[in-house]
Amino acid sequence: MSITYRDAGVDIDAGDDVVRRIGPHARSTHRPGVLGGLGGFGGLFALNDAGRWRDPVLVSATDGVGTKLELAFHLDAHRTVGVDLVAMCVNDLVTCGAEPLFFLDYFATGHLAPAQAEDVVAGIADGCRQAGCALLGGETAELPGFYDAGKYDLAGFAVGAVERDAIIDGARVADGDVVLGVASSGLHSNGFSLARRVLPWQADRALAEALLTPTRIYARAVAALRAAVDVRALAHITGGGLPGNLPRVLPDGL
Repeated sequence: MSITYRDAGVDIDAGDDVVRRIGPHARSTHRPGVLGGLGGFGGLFALNDAGRWRDPVLVSATDGVGTKLELAFHLDAHRTVGVDLVAMCVNDLVTCGAEPLFFLDYFATGHLAPAQAEDVVAGIADGCRQAGCALLGGETAELPGFYDAGKYDLAGFAVGAVERDAIIDGARVADGDVVLGVASSGLHSNGFSLARRVLPWQADRALAEALLTPTRIYARAVAALRAAVDVRALAHITGGGLPGNLPRVLPDGL
């Protein structure tokens, strides 16, 4: 008696359904530079079509959403964590002055639920449009027995570019410079292991929904700020807070 892939817990039809569902979401993010669509072995992006670059330097960033996903599972609300995924990557990217160009995601689950996966990717597309980058591709992995029922994990990968002579690296920061803070939308996607431990989110739906507020994407705000003033350093305040992140962009001895 033969055993099929489906018998082993991998549903090829569900995977094909997901690809059909997410296509329109990905296409809604396309920008100059994108070549082709989903389905290839690799996503193609033509940098020369994306802007008038003189001496571009590519910048990359990768991140995840962490245990904030537990709130999405609890509320059965999956779109906003897609925004979080993009935000955590592009907010790192823009700290050196880069323009986000394209994004790829990795979605892994024990049992593929097409509607759930589509919600996540729809959120990723929301985030990409906010950041001005294209959802160029991704991977959907069904790993039977590896994740609890109804749960998944996410990872994202962003690539951008900055002119070599416009890189922001903190080298020009000096005593007397002004430090500006740009407001967050909440906890963003850090600190949720502690927050879930000390806050009654499972018994308070309104609290859980507030905690699930997506991470703010700063790409356009940073671009506007750089156009208006001389920005010498940018720090994405993530794990470790202000004490753990501001020193990362300060020159030695300051």
